[in-house]
Amino acid sequence: MERITGIGGLFFRARDPEALTAWYEDNLGVRPPPASYDERSWDQEAGPTVFSAFPADSEHFRRPEQQWAVNFRVRDLDAMVAQLRGAGIEVEVHEETYPNGRFADLADPEGNPVQLWEPAGADRVE
Repeated sequence: MERITGIGGLFFRARDPEALTAWYEDNLGVRPPPASYDERSWDQEAGPTVFSAFPADSEHFRRPEQQWAVNFRVRDLDAMVAQLRGAGIEVEVHEETYPNGRFADLADPEGNPVQLWEPAGADRVE
């Protein structure tokens, strides 16, 4: 059976796409789409990806009308949280450490939920 090799893109609507793209690049290191097809797109580090459907009434997405959420892997959650807070971004770190790692939640400038994940256990990337 043929299978996908990974996620090729994440596309969503924004009130101010240029400003939001710059925010993700400046604060999280997500490279913007290339200006031409001769340039390479953002390469992520290899690692685990969770693809999961949630019940329609899930409270996991911060807002009831929110239909998606993005979770970014990080090597050092504490360092990333300190960097974001230093930039004036409010970040909520989960108090509990889970078997699969540690998590923190924030919102981008348009209110979209963003979760940070420092994997542990079988998902830990060295």
